[in-house]
Amino acid sequence: MGTFSAILIEKGEAGQSVSLKQVDESQLPEGDVTIDVQYSTMNYKDGLAITGDGPVVRRWPMVPGIDLVGTVSESSNPQFKAGDSVLLNGWGVGEVHWGGFATKARLKGEWLVKLPSAFTGLQAMGIGTAGYTASLSVEALVNFGVKPSDGEVLVTGTPGGVGSVAVALLKKAGFTVVASYGDESEQEYLKTLGADSFIQRGELSEPGKPFQKERWGAVVDSVGSHTLANAIAQTKYRGTVTACGLAQGSDLKSTVMPFILRNVSLLGIDSVMCPQKPRQAAWDRLGRDLDPALLNTIAHEISLAEAIPAARDLIDGKIRGRLIVDVRR
Repeated sequence: MGTFSAILIEKGEAGQSVSLKQVDESQLPEGDVTIDVQYSTMNYKDGLAITGDGPVVRRWPMVPGIDLVGTVSESSNPQFKAGDSVLLNGWGVGEVHWGGFATKARLKGEWLVKLPSAFTGLQAMGIGTAGYTASLSVEALVNFGVKPSDGEVLVTGTPGGVGSVAVALLKKAGFTVVASYGDESEQEYLKTLGADSFIQRGELSEPGKPFQKERWGAVVDSVGSHTLANAIAQTKYRGTVTACGLAQGSDLKSTVMPFILRNVSLLGIDSVMCPQKPRQAAWDRLGRDLDPALLNTIAHEISLAEAIPAARDLIDGKIRGRLIVDVRR
């Protein structure tokens, strides 16, 4: 066996240390698919793991990187063969199982999906967990029976990653999309994604009445807290709300009134442990409905070595857009 390059987080008596190392392939964890990794991404969770600012890592030593894309080099899983292009999001990778900040990964085949032919590996990582979560949300609405004729769809958390992709996918599916915004300068970008109209996020972010005027046929929320509570309170009779994030907070101060008087449905969206079939369906929707050109404005490429200092910059709020890690350089 040979060696491969990896960012390794280790823990000793002096505390946590992080370094770029050559690791023997015999140290790869258990799994039935081995991958030559091409790209990963720097997510907030990865930043916490590398800096040690949050209790993300639960096994030591650990290779961070909750997203990855690459080519299968070995497989004993019947779903995949050598040469297949595959990607991964979540499943505790980078927390309890070695992740994507390395040139090699060994994973369970049930965690993987095939890379849609519409995307390069670089583009898939430009989408990453955020875009995949947005697609899960749109899939949930469509599968639940929500139709464009049911009314406007509110998307909160824009122009963040989840919200931005949700706007684009909903517009492609024929919905009328209302996007929240913080600054008027964000509206032009949101229009290019497909937003039809806008709502100032301050109208949703403060405590509100638990039962408000009906406005939305459906909602895609990645914010939580007061924003989600207000969105639920404003959803039309038999409307549907998806919840996938907690950017504002994990609390939800509401009442049962919208659910029992308006028959509002609240659908939870989990991207980490989502089974393979709906996971593949979400990526298939992205491959079918998301214009890859939209990714060019939000992605910035860095090397594996640059990922260590970039983690601190990300946590300190100095990074804008998505950081894609080319692990081969």
